[in-house]
Amino acid sequence: MMQNIILKRNNKIVNGTVNLTGSKSECNRALIIEALSEGKVKVENISDAADAVLLAGILRGNQEAVPADSSANNSEIENCKSEIVDIGPAGTAMRFLTAYYAIQEDEVILTGSKRMKERPIGILVDALRVLGANIDYEENDGYPPIKLKGGFKQQTGKINIKGNISSQYITALLLIATRLPLGLELHIEGELTSRPYVEMTLAMLETSGIKHTWEGNVIAISNQEFKTTSLYVEPDWSAASYWYAIAALADEAELFLTGLTPYSLQGDSVITELMANFGITSQFKDGGVHLKKENKPISRREFDLKECPDLAQTVIVVCAALSHEASFTGLETLKIKETDRILALQTELAKMGVKLIEKDEVYTLDCSGKFIPENIFINTYHDHRMAMAFAPLALVLPQMEFENGPVVDKSYPAFWNDLEKQGFEVEEVVAKG
Repeated sequence: MMQNIILKRNNKIVNGTVNLTGSKSECNRALIIEALSEGKVKVENISDAADAVLLAGILRGNQEAVPADSSANNSEIENCKSEIVDIGPAGTAMRFLTAYYAIQEDEVILTGSKRMKERPIGILVDALRVLGANIDYEENDGYPPIKLKGGFKQQTGKINIKGNISSQYITALLLIATRLPLGLELHIEGELTSRPYVEMTLAMLETSGIKHTWEGNVIAISNQEFKTTSLYVEPDWSAASYWYAIAALADEAELFLTGLTPYSLQGDSVITELMANFGITSQFKDGGVHLKKENKPISRREFDLKECPDLAQTVIVVCAALSHEASFTGLETLKIKETDRILALQTELAKMGVKLIEKDEVYTLDCSGKFIPENIFINTYHDHRMAMAFAPLALVLPQMEFENGPVVDKSYPAFWNDLEKQGFEVEEVVAKG
């Protein structure tokens, strides 16, 4: 039976230390690099995020079970001659494994949860087909599940791809580039969305001995060998963002987040700059970052989040809680995430009278009708970030109930436990109905 979470907070003073899990984004990239390197590269500090644990099990050959919200039933698995790889709701794994299996010899069917079958994969499949991959759609064109049939023979080394798509498509291609006989010359059309994620990929490849060039809109990686090395996965800045939000909504806050550095590969480390607008200072010392709340007026009214879309829910919810009527851009990719995050934000914010209004890809908060309900029920839509982005509201609202508490396992399994350690009242209840 599904477990919901009831969350309360009886004061608005937060003080403590939080040990964060490894970055899911870094870990997933590192695991693909490890697999492609055929043992030369080893991953250290693997994240305990469910997505990373699942991907490690698949690539290291010790996956024991199909994910809990798998869409593949037992008869499908028993009757299929191809290997079935079910990644459940893990979107990053779907994109990265599509490219990885495209250049392997074995025939594989890559599938996932019901929501995963609604998330587009066509742009990546088209690019891989141009390169020489043999890929078929099993159900609906442009969407998983897909059959990767092996027999890859590279037809070209040049690919054109739009820059305003999910960076995971681009990263998937860059990760396999060094294993392509002709290498890869990736021509990016238009402005690149989520550039820090692409930079993270290239930096991790560089650490693994893979050289690249990036001139103008062209990224090139030749066929070359990995060096013997290890990739250490940093703590997760995306997870850190929820503690920054908690600090922003507290009356007083002093938090220490261990292991984080100012020189991170992760684009979401920009949360330090974003939350400075809300009075949160970040001091790096003692092997981590110290957060402190300073009361100051909020002046910034426009936030461009195109390079850090995973922070969008966090920042928008903080602004709503503070009745700060800001506008937001760079949210184009949010509609194809674990859920349509724009619609999910609009629906859940409406429960406290706040509107998120879209006009010409600019989203503006209207807090004129805001009220504080005694109880609020937050639907999570099978999206870990919906649960964690809204949780800091417990500092503002008397009581909150979250649908499907374990949804946070996808990237931050210890989230509710960490909240409890920092003085939040966390109660698990069986979902009604």
